[in-house]
Amino acid sequence: MSLEVNKAFAAVLTAGVVFMVAGFVGETVIHPKRLETAAITIEGVGETTGAAPAAEPELEAVSPLLAAASVDTGRQVAGRLCSSCHTFEQGGANKVGPNLYNVVGNHHGHLDNFNYSPAMKALADKPWDYESLNAFLAAPAKAIRGTRMAFAGIRDVKQRADVVAYLRSLSDSPQPLP
Repeated sequence: MSLEVNKAFAAVLTAGVVFMVAGFVGETVIHPKRLETAAITIEGVGETTGAAPAAEPELEAVSPLLAAASVDTGRQVAGRLCSSCHTFEQGGANKVGPNLYNVVGNHHGHLDNFNYSPAMKALADKPWDYESLNAFLAAPAKAIRGTRMAFAGIRDVKQRADVVAYLRSLSDSPQPLP
């Protein structure tokens, strides 16, 4: 049995020596040269000026677009982007995310049978109005820091307006349009 242990130890030791020698030979044969200046410059990247960072672009409001928004398009977009985590029918089950029926105008964390993140629970007294939904759909992690929702967001404001119009329609008494 001690011969088998010696063989295993020798194999590990040999592998370590081989990797060490290979690394040494690789560094000797290939020695990269650092460039003095960048071969490609991208405007604004890598510049360290004393100026304050540029302000983030302001989020375009969704309220003016709601009158012309398409509920059907919003249903399609929500079905494609949201249905893997959310349900939309009245009394529907929660999935990874809560059921979204009657969310517009309701308060954050509106379902008692869903375990919301502490960040969402902290906003329990705040209603989901059109612009808060717009901000959340654009970038959930930015709108509510600490949310558990792992979704990058919807960039196109028209698509967000369609989704908000669809969510608005999921109610027995939809909120009035602005």
